[in-house]
Amino acid sequence: MAHASALGSLGGRGNVIPSSAETILLNAEMTDGTVVQGESQIPLVKGKIKRVFTTPAEPKAVTSAIQAIREADAIVLGPGSLYTSIMPNLLIPDIAAAIRESEAKKIYICNVMTQPGETDGYSVSDHVAAINRHAGAEIIDFVLANNGAVEPAVLQHYAEAGQQPDRKSTRLNSSHRL
Repeated sequence: MAHASALGSLGGRGNVIPSSAETILLNAEMTDGTVVQGESQIPLVKGKIKRVFTTPAEPKAVTSAIQAIREADAIVLGPGSLYTSIMPNLLIPDIAAAIRESEAKKIYICNVMTQPGETDGYSVSDHVAAINRHAGAEIIDFVLANNGAVEPAVLQHYAEAGQQPDRKSTRLNSSHRL
């Protein structure tokens, strides 16, 4: 319910609806062919993620989630862990299809910092490309990303945890707006 309370404090309104009611196991295939099972285990491998997938392979979506996507004026992805928070929703076939088919503007809010074991070395365009690959189409209309300097003390704090600022990129598709 953190999302609901944050939404209310920002003057927004909405509901938090799960994408699926099924028990879903998140898996990652790394570029070296290793397969990792479990959301919490993925970042621990410290490899480069090739793709994520679920068990079961095609989880069923919650009907109210599909309806909410169809009625949305805007669909916001992020911020959050790219592969372990954002992508799992796109791995539910009916959710991904509803997002692809929606006329709503799709907005991606990119994390300011990389996440060890997930997005090491990623640029903003790497994030968008990964989302589009997993969604099965170029779905992102707008990207919200930091383009300012991060204070040295903040950088030091994150560096101690192995995190760096996401690289800025001017290579976004011309249809994306920063």
